[in-house]
Amino acid sequence: MLLLGTAAQKAAAQVELAPWGNLTGIRTDGQLLEVETSLRLVKTDGHVTETGKERQRPKYTRDGTRQLVTTQLDSLDFVETVQDAGPGKARVQVQLTARNSMPNSSGVYFSVQPPVAAYPASSTVEVRDANGTVLTKGTLGSLKLPSSPASSIRLTAPTRQLTITFGEPMPVELKQEQDKEGPHYRFYLPLLTGSVQRGQTAQKTFTVQATGSIDRAPVKLTLNPAQPGRPFAGFGGNFRLQNPKTDPQVIDYSLQNMRVAWGRVEMPWQLWQPAQDQDPTAAARQGKLDPHVRESMEMAQKLSKRNIPIILSAWSAPAWAVVGTPAKGSGPGPDGKWGNPLDPNHLQASYKSIADYIQYLKDQYGVDVALFSFNESDLGINIRQTGQEHAQLIKGLGAYFASRGLKTKLLLGDNSDANSYEFMTPALQDASTHPYIGAVSFHSWRGWETKTLQKWSAAAEQLRLPLIVGEGSIDAQAWGYPGIFLEPTYALEEISLYMRLLSVCQPLTILQWQLTADYSPMAGGGIFGDNTPLRPTQRFWNLKQFAATPENVMTLPITADRPNIAAAALGNSQKGTYAVHLVNNGATRRVTLTGVPATVKKLRVYTTDKARSMQEGKPITVSKGTAQFTLDTGSYTTLMTD
Repeated sequence: MLLLGTAAQKAAAQVELAPWGNLTGIRTDGQLLEVETSLRLVKTDGHVTETGKERQRPKYTRDGTRQLVTTQLDSLDFVETVQDAGPGKARVQVQLTARNSMPNSSGVYFSVQPPVAAYPASSTVEVRDANGTVLTKGTLGSLKLPSSPASSIRLTAPTRQLTITFGEPMPVELKQEQDKEGPHYRFYLPLLTGSVQRGQTAQKTFTVQATGSIDRAPVKLTLNPAQPGRPFAGFGGNFRLQNPKTDPQVIDYSLQNMRVAWGRVEMPWQLWQPAQDQDPTAAARQGKLDPHVRESMEMAQKLSKRNIPIILSAWSAPAWAVVGTPAKGSGPGPDGKWGNPLDPNHLQASYKSIADYIQYLKDQYGVDVALFSFNESDLGINIRQTGQEHAQLIKGLGAYFASRGLKTKLLLGDNSDANSYEFMTPALQDASTHPYIGAVSFHSWRGWETKTLQKWSAAAEQLRLPLIVGEGSIDAQAWGYPGIFLEPTYALEEISLYMRLLSVCQPLTILQWQLTADYSPMAGGGIFGDNTPLRPTQRFWNLKQFAATPENVMTLPITADRPNIAAAALGNSQKGTYAVHLVNNGATRRVTLTGVPATVKKLRVYTTDKARSMQEGKPITVSKGTAQFTLDTGSYTTLMTD
């Protein structure tokens, strides 16, 4: 039995906090014992506002074992401090200040939602006072709460126990609620009750303790190399230039230290042809090329010289090409919609302008653009289209490209997330669009459910075209709290998603957002105000390890018989090259991998976690198609043939 790394890593208990202020659980020996908290404002009419992903503009920082979140709900400013407080324990301090009076407030709460899977309605609940005396006892589904203040709640299920201790006695509410996941129970612990006055403050402290059985059961992985799926060209990146001082160092380091299979760059269309009556090609040849346009073209050239295929995307359009005042991408307009639609009266001029850019890029910089898109036009960042308008664009612009002798095809989709898959439907159903589509694309910010992802895979299968994850990562707002990029939990969740995308969607490539200083996988060098020397983070090493996947491989089916293991496999039977990527989001456990081709006698091992950076371990021997090894907690491990 092989133990990966120099020694097994014993993981201490660690609280996990989302950067918007919600606890997600406490990790013990590597396994997350889930419990979700949130801050909630309840109005007199019953309306609830709560902290959540992409709902506020929080700030997140870490100082040793302390994590700090500042955020707002309505007119309330919150400072939440969360700290590890011993094995399985987290101490939560919530401070709030009212900027304005809120006469329609009925209460502000620290809420706790036990996960239904771990705590069914039959789970036992004990509510105790400060002396430990049980005030009431029952089940989640039948508990009668006491009228007197309580000091703690203890929730007991077959394999878990959750205890919430209050810094001071307070009343407790328990409600059964319903959301898209189904019914669940939630405890409400008051920070303030009744109407709120301007300048009013409050501070409460809670201790959250989670214990339970840890899943250390052996894992069986089954590989099926006899059923190869679609090709995987390799890992890719986005190279949209936004930070002149700090982008170049990250771009150069990335290109020099990992294999980038595909690249996506910006077409600054609004700067290429600001006026409709302008000849942008003539202006460029006269030395009047906008500096950002020139830099974006040089970025495409840098990738092209490395034989990296290019996707060209426009985020914004010139004013003459759209209806209304061009949006800046900072939020929806008064009508609740993002972005601007293309002006139907100027479509031919728009087609010519885009084609002129692509032709100039080819003539002056030697770059052939493989694929073109409007970035996230389903949402309007910053060009907005309906599904029908998207289909018309594909036909109109695609035909215009062909008439100009350009080989550039269009992306179907390039959506803001996987949830808006219906945006594709008009083009999928219109066969006249198909000759001009080069690939299907979505961005991975949201929509990770299997059924949702399968919609994109099915669209690619229907068209017999590749699927591309045009922007890969997990939190579109993370630029606002960049400290989260340094958290091992963020790195693990990101690479876990990539394994899921590989397994479910079988994309041709996943393009990291970004391989620049924006959402940077590097730290230091002035990035996000960090002036220490430039250095790769755990996220970078994850990406580098992923990018080391051999070329010319196809996805292979692989299954795990236990939860908390994300697995993806790729291979080429003719070349005898294989790679198995494994992310362990649970405790350290033994693994048996079966189905390895008979030609493979050993596998090289690489591991990245918070202590190791694509560290190579002792090779694993394969006997009769089976390999055995130990997978460390919180690790991303890759097994590869030579």
